[in-house]
Amino acid sequence: MLHSIVLPMAIGFTIFLGGMKLMELALHRLAGPQLGRVLHRSTTTPGHGLIVGTATTAFLQSSTAVTVIAIGLVNARLLTFPRTLGIILGTNIGTCLTTELIGLRLNELAFPLLAISAALWLVTVLLDELQLLPLRTGARKRVEKTRFGSVALGGFSLLLTGMALMQSIGPAVQSSPLFDWFLAKSAENLWWALAAGAVLTAIVHSSSAVIGIVMGFASIDAMPPELCVAIVLGANVGTCVTALLASIGGSKGGKLVALSHIVLNAGGALLFMPFVGQLTALSGWLAHSPASQIAHAQTIFNLASSLLALPLCYLPVFKRMQLAD
Repeated sequence: MLHSIVLPMAIGFTIFLGGMKLMELALHRLAGPQLGRVLHRSTTTPGHGLIVGTATTAFLQSSTAVTVIAIGLVNARLLTFPRTLGIILGTNIGTCLTTELIGLRLNELAFPLLAISAALWLVTVLLDELQLLPLRTGARKRVEKTRFGSVALGGFSLLLTGMALMQSIGPAVQSSPLFDWFLAKSAENLWWALAAGAVLTAIVHSSSAVIGIVMGFASIDAMPPELCVAIVLGANVGTCVTALLASIGGSKGGKLVALSHIVLNAGGALLFMPFVGQLTALSGWLAHSPASQIAHAQTIFNLASSLLALPLCYLPVFKRMQLAD
């Protein structure tokens, strides 16, 4: 049990989260200085906010990071709560890029990508830190951006490596009694699967990590597709915990941002749970593999939830709040 499941799972999960954090930090250094100004200028309407939230989350590879940034800007009175509504909707769409990339099953590219990122990083060190060649200010900035880009690429390769390790435990997990018990309970009621996805995501603070694990199980037919999709819906609920924690002690507007995030994700999950079968069938029709089916289910869910909620962001009550601020 320890050698076949726990140890590979712990190592793979650590590498996966480390890769995600490395990507997030590197991309944040690339875009961070301008991010606050972009969010302020480009969120005049919820529709614009949705586009900006989608783009920034896809770039930073973290919906939580963008949500927490939005809470911080509201707490600092640099952004009003109504302006964040579109951003929150967009973060859920943008975060699907990670799962879609995982669904492409690029695991065999992990080592080549890591080698390329290491080579690029080494070149930037030689040019900038060791100053082998004299660089002007513009060239130095380009070298710095290349360095952060190489670190982000290295983080992505680590993410793929962690996924491969976590997927390797599938057969051992499939033969364990606890897994049989979970499958039996979920077969009786899919709400067990939703709860499991929410709890696991709340614990690890990463819906992408939990969904990635589920995609690994799906790829070896260890879980029925409907069960996997229900866990995905739960993971979207569990991801709200980080934003809720970030809002503690902040302003009323910051707490409203966290609340809107919870309402969107939890409301969307409750709305889609009766239609898990249809969502599974639609994503399966679009997919080329079991893993991509789960990724597509995540994308369809988040896209539909955000687009359904977008008209509500134009209600007069939010316009009055905007004017009041």
